[in-house]
Amino acid sequence: MSATAPAPAPALGTIQVTPRRGWIAFAVILLGAAMSLIDATIVNVALPSIRTSIDASEATLSWIISGYALAFGLALIPAGRLGDRFGHKWIFFSGLALFVVASVTCGLSQTDGQLIVSRVVQGLAGGIYLPAVSAYIQLLFSGRVRGRAFAIFGAVLGVSSAIGPVLGGLLIEAFGNTDGWRFVFFVNLPIGIVALIATAALVPNSQPQASAANGVDLVGLLLLTGALSAILVPLIEGQDQDWPAWTYISLAGGVVLLVLFALWERSVVARGRSPLVPPHLFTHPAFTAGTFLALVYFAAFVSIFFSISLLWQAGLGHTALESGLVSIPFAIGSIVGASQSTRLAIRIGRTVLVLGAGLVALGLVGVWLVLLLVPATSLTSWDLLGPLLVAGVGSGFFIAPNVQFIVATVDPSEAGAASGVISTMQRIGSAIGIAVIGSVFFGTLSFPTDRRPTSTDVANAFATSASSALVLSAAFAVVAFLLVFTLPRSMGDRRGGPPAAH
Repeated sequence: MSATAPAPAPALGTIQVTPRRGWIAFAVILLGAAMSLIDATIVNVALPSIRTSIDASEATLSWIISGYALAFGLALIPAGRLGDRFGHKWIFFSGLALFVVASVTCGLSQTDGQLIVSRVVQGLAGGIYLPAVSAYIQLLFSGRVRGRAFAIFGAVLGVSSAIGPVLGGLLIEAFGNTDGWRFVFFVNLPIGIVALIATAALVPNSQPQASAANGVDLVGLLLLTGALSAILVPLIEGQDQDWPAWTYISLAGGVVLLVLFALWERSVVARGRSPLVPPHLFTHPAFTAGTFLALVYFAAFVSIFFSISLLWQAGLGHTALESGLVSIPFAIGSIVGASQSTRLAIRIGRTVLVLGAGLVALGLVGVWLVLLLVPATSLTSWDLLGPLLVAGVGSGFFIAPNVQFIVATVDPSEAGAASGVISTMQRIGSAIGIAVIGSVFFGTLSFPTDRRPTSTDVANAFATSASSALVLSAAFAVVAFLLVFTLPRSMGDRRGGPPAAH
């Protein structure tokens, strides 16, 4: 055998690497991606501990989830543009480093305000580095290998989100109910350091793209941020403050800013610049429906364990670990569904999404019926096993291939921009879903006022609130199921029509 090194493989995508190095680099960026995705749900089981540890308000609990998701979503598109302009490796590295620092400051927080700010920064950082995953899949792989890499990424997304509550419960059980929630954030420090070192050593850099010379649409970003913040703030704070006049003014202002954002984006295109959200994408009715599908599905998906965690710990007095264990059937179902989703998408096309969204809706309706019909004091995790397993399998079917089907509603030349918009809508859906669900949950939470509430009173009150919240989550899931039928029958069936002139 010759002692000389083998010749490098042909370029994969636009970065020349051997297949082995390509998969190693992909594994490294997936580690960072999994960390940000786990953090979207791991905090759910920590909410009751945070509530008692730093005397957090009900609105703070919603902000911890919604603020993260909103900042995450708003960062995705501009971060992708910056990666195109300066190279994705160091944008990924910078975002990951900021994520690790923000995780530490979350764990060190002593007040509501400190935790909310740190959590928003953490979400912003996650949104900065996550777009590099899709970019590197395009740059490192081609053909069927690229499709397999996207399938792996989709599976990691779904499974990471599903195992978050279990991991959070284990950490709080290990480090105590008073301060164990801090280690839900501190755990990112050692993992993040490993990921940063591996990124610097093993991930190749991408070449800046000339097409990115127009930069980021900062005015559009500010208008969109202002609009969504104006809508989200009253949804979170309104119930806590008994819906004063400013909440309605803010909601109306948010709608006005959304209109101004749409007009601004059209003017950006007219001047030959790059808009934050290309308006011509929404000339495809199926794509418009698909973006709404992404929003309502994630509103249902992310809000499930927000309600269950509060019920299980604050209402029924279980530990964080016991609360996390409730989600195991969902996690197992997600793994099973995700492992089969790509094969089924190729074989039966859109039907895999119909099955996925249908099973999620069926499972959530089942969870709602259990909470409605089983006495709170008799409720056990076994009662939720079946419905959560069904919802988990459905989520696994849906999460991995859904973006590819929605992107199939537009022309191939628009796929990159469409993918960025969809990912942003998913995170905005998560933020709005938690804001609305949190408002319903705490708005329906009431205890006897003529006497000291007993443990049974507390259990019944939280069960009633969780039931009210879950019926709304189920409604989101049913709407998502209906919207699936607007998508193409297969990923290769692009029926969005010719792109609008731009």
